[in-house]
Amino acid sequence: MSDANKLEAQARDRVGKGAARELRRNAMVPAVIYGDKKPPLGIALSHKEVTMRVHGGGFMTNILSIDVDGETHQVLPKDYQLHPVTDQVMHVDLLRVSRRTVVTVEIPVNFINEDTCPGLKAGGVLNVVRHTVEVNVPATSIPEGFEIDLEPFNVGDSINISAVDLPEDVEPTITDRDFTIATIATPAALRSESDDADDEAEEGAEEAAGDDDAGGDE
Repeated sequence: MSDANKLEAQARDRVGKGAARELRRNAMVPAVIYGDKKPPLGIALSHKEVTMRVHGGGFMTNILSIDVDGETHQVLPKDYQLHPVTDQVMHVDLLRVSRRTVVTVEIPVNFINEDTCPGLKAGGVLNVVRHTVEVNVPATSIPEGFEIDLEPFNVGDSINISAVDLPEDVEPTITDRDFTIATIATPAALRSESDDADDEAEEGAEEAAGDDDAGGDE
């Protein structure tokens, strides 16, 4: 594991709102390590280190190695609370993990080859329905992201989960359908032109029908 995913922490001997406020005044963030059939462990983390990881991206999908007074814990962040005004990290929940641990996480979706996508080159618009995909995966094998190649897709196409090359041990939490991740939508301007053409065709047909009716009356 890289040093970037290693953190040092202190065990907390006191819990409660008062103790948490005192930690925050001392530039620390209260946190708890739980799971793996072991009792919860209250810890304090560096506010600077936690803030960098939370706002740096990928915090919820990276295994962390937490050194608590010389004892190492492998954990996966499961939740964190931010101050509603300042966005400062107020608390972090950490799940103990091992090779046997299967977790549910949201994996970001990345799109490539937008410049060679036939649908986008024809004026279509990439409409992203899901920016992340929720999956069940071993905690030690969490993908950084899913990559979707846009080169095969045209205007009007749907890009479903079946277009993603999933690792063998990764399973979407939705299993009853081939759900949509994105579509190549027709731009509004082209839709408007198409609608106008349809309206003109309908008006022309109505006028022709009216002329036929008039001729019949004579």
